[in-house]
Amino acid sequence: MLWQGRRESGNVEDRRGMGGGTIAAGGGIIGVIALVLNFLLGGGGGGGGSQAPAPTSGRMESQETRAAEDQLSRFVKVVLADTEDTWADIFKRAGETYPAPTLVLFSGSTQSGCGYASAQTGPFYCPGDQKLYVDLSFYDELRSRFGGGGDFAMAYVVAHEVGHHIQTLMGTSEKLSRLRQRLSESEYNRYSVMMELQADYYAGVFAHYQKGKGYLEEGDIEEALRAANAIGDDNLQKQAQGYAVPESFTHGTSAQRMYWFKKGYESGDLNQGDTFNSPDL
Repeated sequence: MLWQGRRESGNVEDRRGMGGGTIAAGGGIIGVIALVLNFLLGGGGGGGGSQAPAPTSGRMESQETRAAEDQLSRFVKVVLADTEDTWADIFKRAGETYPAPTLVLFSGSTQSGCGYASAQTGPFYCPGDQKLYVDLSFYDELRSRFGGGGDFAMAYVVAHEVGHHIQTLMGTSEKLSRLRQRLSESEYNRYSVMMELQADYYAGVFAHYQKGKGYLEEGDIEEALRAANAIGDDNLQKQAQGYAVPESFTHGTSAQRMYWFKKGYESGDLNQGDTFNSPDL
């Protein structure tokens, strides 16, 4: 994706290094990724003190890590700015004004309007405060653990969470919240899948606009599709426990996530993203 030198969103709270709580709240693009990470990661890195007088590899690696993360944060801010432009244009054509969400960058954990946010849950959107929460270390896990690397894979993640903001603005999130009180867990999970697939569709609509502005590069859509495939419920559960339990799915299968993202990308039409009444679900 062509992004360097372009506008960065100012709707960002940078809480990296501030610390926070340890209990995760709410699901986001991954949902069950906390389960997968618990099975697959097995503990954080860190370690060992070095002897004076040397500022050797540990410090150099730390500096390189910070530099890489700072570049990633700039990229994410550009993507957020692009979502602002895309949705402002869509809302304007409908005679409405688009109120943009705020992106919170954090490390480890932080407080959100939906409770404590943790890196282990992956990026997520909180309807309560209309903010996106992202620990940038997630992207390394997406690339190294799940094979979903590439800069547009990262853009897909942000655009998906912005898709949940669109659902909040349209009242979809509130309707689903009311349903939750009346349905069994397995019944509610079906609606949760529809909700997540619609956010994937909206991410595809965003990609459609990116193409129209000439920002996409060769391979970008394939990167997004690989990420969608990597974080399908069936794929994540098979990695975690060796088998999938369809009635527990909350975000959709790999095939479904790729299908709805691609459909949004190809159509660019908000009206074709009604996953709740789709005969395919």
